[in-house]
Amino acid sequence: MLGRTAAGLFWMARYLERAENMARLVEAGFRMALTRADSDTEEWRSVITTAGCADSYLEKHETVRAEKVVDFVLRDRGNPGSVLQVLQACRENARMTRTALTREVWEAINDTWMGVKDALKRPVSEQALPEVLTLIRQQGAQVRGAMSGTMLRNDIFDFVQLGTLVERADTTARILDTKYYVLLPSSASIGSSLDNVQWEMILRSASAERSFHWLFGGTVSPLAIADFLIFDPRLPRSLAFCYDGITDYLKRLETEYGASAPSHEMAVRQENLLTALNITRVLETGLHEFLSAFMAQNAAFSAQIETDYRFYE
Repeated sequence: MLGRTAAGLFWMARYLERAENMARLVEAGFRMALTRADSDTEEWRSVITTAGCADSYLEKHETVRAEKVVDFVLRDRGNPGSVLQVLQACRENARMTRTALTREVWEAINDTWMGVKDALKRPVSEQALPEVLTLIRQQGAQVRGAMSGTMLRNDIFDFVQLGTLVERADTTARILDTKYYVLLPSSASIGSSLDNVQWEMILRSASAERSFHWLFGGTVSPLAIADFLIFDPRLPRSLAFCYDGITDYLKRLETEYGASAPSHEMAVRQENLLTALNITRVLETGLHEFLSAFMAQNAAFSAQIETDYRFYE
């Protein structure tokens, strides 16, 4: 496969996953603001912090307000990480790799872009916000369904899945770091309890609320949530699940191309680390430190894939 084709597939998948994740973050912020009016500003600040756009937001706006955050994260064309912008980038990458995709996948991506662009052509009101966020998530699910049901399990599919899992791992780490660490009261230490609503929002942001309660019942604890989102290989958005999948798809590429690469070794090291550690050991050295190191290593791994497979040659 040409490196530019691999790059288009990888980033198409990353952008699609990113758009869904931004919708989940906004939904969590919206629900949290409804239940705890006294923490409205900090909750919306956590949304832009997790999304990685706090600095660019504050360059444009003097205050953190719900309607401004929603508009900036969903539809601001000056924000390269907004849902509108990343879905446009997703469609453009899909267009460039059109011959590598099935008709169903291309149509699903094109439908997603057209539908979301229409929904975001004007500022989203508070009343319309839940419907718009549901649309973004459902359209993403439609694309994933088309991929799962129509694409050959070859190197094309492998690069798509690698992009999805790299982006998903980054987002889960960001959600947990921001919610668990940045938003703790300044007088509290890691491991202190916050009210159940705050922790429910962590799970909701990662689309893990229902799964968590299936396994743990009504008990909500910071320790259990952190362990679930990092180390449980059954959860599709846990760090462990993502790197289990990443190593599997890299093995498939190794078989396909007859050679391993430095990115393969990096992924195996990360998977082995997640297998060897547990939440107790992580908290002993610091959750924030662990997650910061993970995000840096995940970004380095993504860059190494680009080098190994000559994305821009």
